[in-house]
Amino acid sequence: MMRKKQILDTSQDSQAAAQLEWLNLNTLAQVEFSSESPEYPIEEALEVEGGKGWRSALPGKQFIRIVFDIPQTIHKVFLLFEENVQARTQEFVLRYSSAGKEPFHTIVLQQYTFSPPHTTNQLEIYQVDLTNVQILELEILPDINTSNAFASLKKLKLSR
Repeated sequence: MMRKKQILDTSQDSQAAAQLEWLNLNTLAQVEFSSESPEYPIEEALEVEGGKGWRSALPGKQFIRIVFDIPQTIHKVFLLFEENVQARTQEFVLRYSSAGKEPFHTIVLQQYTFSPPHTTNQLEIYQVDLTNVQILELEILPDINTSNAFASLKKLKLSR
């Protein structure tokens, strides 16, 4: 019988890396937003694990800004949107501004149509190479066809 020994348990290392790579935005940044529902505050969408998500208190276009205390390098952006009630076509723009520079640079502009109960989640994971990021901004237009819809965000996570 062949003698064998596993010298590296990569499954545990991969799981640990996946849990450790997300930035703790509570300690690294201030969050600015255009509005929030008291039942769904912004911190619910920014928790690394769990959280019920954020919802706007007002209809129409909304903004969420992550303003870093110290400029950051960002390599991954995780966005999860969820809509279980209203059929709508959402548009969002993700942009950033570098330290010492005022203009924003667009990372992505995207539309997605929610059609509950069949299409209720939009998951986006962007691999980026951003350095010296001072501000990351998410602009959400909850419905391109009407100004009556409320914006929501289930999860936003960032990693270096």
